[in-house]
Amino acid sequence: MSFNEQRVAKSPTGAELNLYVKHADGRPRAVVQINHGLAEHAARYARFADFLADRGFHVYAHDHRGHGATKAPDAPLGRFANIDGIAKVIADVGTVHDLIAAEHPGLPVIVFGHSLGASIALNFVLRHSGRVHAAAIWNGNFAQGLLGQLALGILGWERMRLGSDVPSRLLPRLTFQAWGKAVPNHRTLFDWLSRDPAEVDKYIADPLCGWDASISMWRDVVQMALHAGKDASFAGVRQDLPVNLVGGEKDPASDYGKAVSHLARRMDRMGFSNLVSKVYADTRHESLNEVNRDIVMNDFAAWTNSVLKS
Repeated sequence: MSFNEQRVAKSPTGAELNLYVKHADGRPRAVVQINHGLAEHAARYARFADFLADRGFHVYAHDHRGHGATKAPDAPLGRFANIDGIAKVIADVGTVHDLIAAEHPGLPVIVFGHSLGASIALNFVLRHSGRVHAAAIWNGNFAQGLLGQLALGILGWERMRLGSDVPSRLLPRLTFQAWGKAVPNHRTLFDWLSRDPAEVDKYIADPLCGWDASISMWRDVVQMALHAGKDASFAGVRQDLPVNLVGGEKDPASDYGKAVSHLARRMDRMGFSNLVSKVYADTRHESLNEVNRDIVMNDFAAWTNSVLKS
């Protein structure tokens, strides 16, 4: 499992984006642009990239600011930016998208995102749906409502009390730790990620995974989810855009897949005509690292086949 290239893409935001590229085997059919989740990094998608390359896809995956090996003067590990973090992380996605267009003119681009990456990908699509051929929004939660507003209140109180943009003390307890404790007979507090103990252990052993995000990063994460949770935010999105929604029935981060089904119902009600949604039985948060990952990836390949024919 490996990418063909690792290089730096310079963003107008000032970030030097650590970018991985996997080249398609044979004649390329399309490009998949991957957006990783919170407190992880793009290199963890090498197996998925291999799978896609075997099926004729170029793959581009970058570390978001505040993650992995990406460098930015205002974004140490755990922070998007001192100010305008959301705008900057979305602009960085646009930088990679522009690079894809320059290097592979005319090839369709499928934007993919997992968890926080699902929120980043969806927020990018809300602004630029005309630029993408399709979007895969996996394991996200855009049904936070009052809980999201409560989280923003907690973060504002923490910022005032602690006096600087340090790691949040309360949000990890309400999210990662709570989700870990919600897994019956859990071996570790990261068992909510996958039923595969080897994958969980790799995550725990990775120094670029599992760290505590800053107050501002949590604020940006919550605000992106709340923005995508409003129907009005979809007003400019083309309704024939092919969209693939995936969740896990045993994923506490997406309310056991209910948040994914809720987004599917919302988009259907708003008139989106090319929508596929599936919540996988017994599956936890990281679909691509779960014991049924081959089924999940093959279903994704089947969906791409259908949207590339349309």
